[in-house]
Amino acid sequence: MATLLHIDSSLFPGEASSSRAVTDAFRRTWQEQHPGGAVIYRDLAVDPVPHITADAHTAGFADPNSHTPGQAAAFAERVRLIEELEQADAVLIGAPMYNYTIPSTLKAWLDNVILFGRTAGETPSAKGTPVTVVASRGGSYAPGTPRESYEYVQNYLTAVLADALALDVDFIVPELTMAPQNPAMSELVPLFEASRERALQDAATKAKALAERLAA
Repeated sequence: MATLLHIDSSLFPGEASSSRAVTDAFRRTWQEQHPGGAVIYRDLAVDPVPHITADAHTAGFADPNSHTPGQAAAFAERVRLIEELEQADAVLIGAPMYNYTIPSTLKAWLDNVILFGRTAGETPSAKGTPVTVVASRGGSYAPGTPRESYEYVQNYLTAVLADALALDVDFIVPELTMAPQNPAMSELVPLFEASRERALQDAATKAKALAERLAA
């Protein structure tokens, strides 16, 4: 059976988080299709991975036999995260927009798993793995909107996941998530509700289609 690597990075728990609500819908459908499959789950808000250090970085370019104790310990953590990515048949990432970009905890995970000569470079070790990213945001940064130029989540993650790691990336984008809390956005609540419903439906549809594809 297939293995799903599920990563959440929202600061907020449960239904208080738009990205978690959508990743949960995806995961539930996935597990319905794969009741005997495995899910590797990382909640980066609850259990963040270490930000990359000089030891962890330099160890990636050095012969393991020459690693100092500090390099060996730091690199072992990187390898553990990399192996989770390599073992996954599909990846699900919750990536809310904070201050125009991804949470620092998600950036830390990416910094650890991007290793030239292994996951990145000429022959990326997880090449072609399907990745579904739930890129929620409080406003709208879609093409044609006033803040289109501030969209640094999808653009960045496309560069990193698709270009650097050669993964097969797909996005689900719940937007206007601040409308119910911000009185100045009250007229946008219907658009938020429509976006949320569409995202939940997309999550279930994409999870089912992906599960069927991997089972074929």
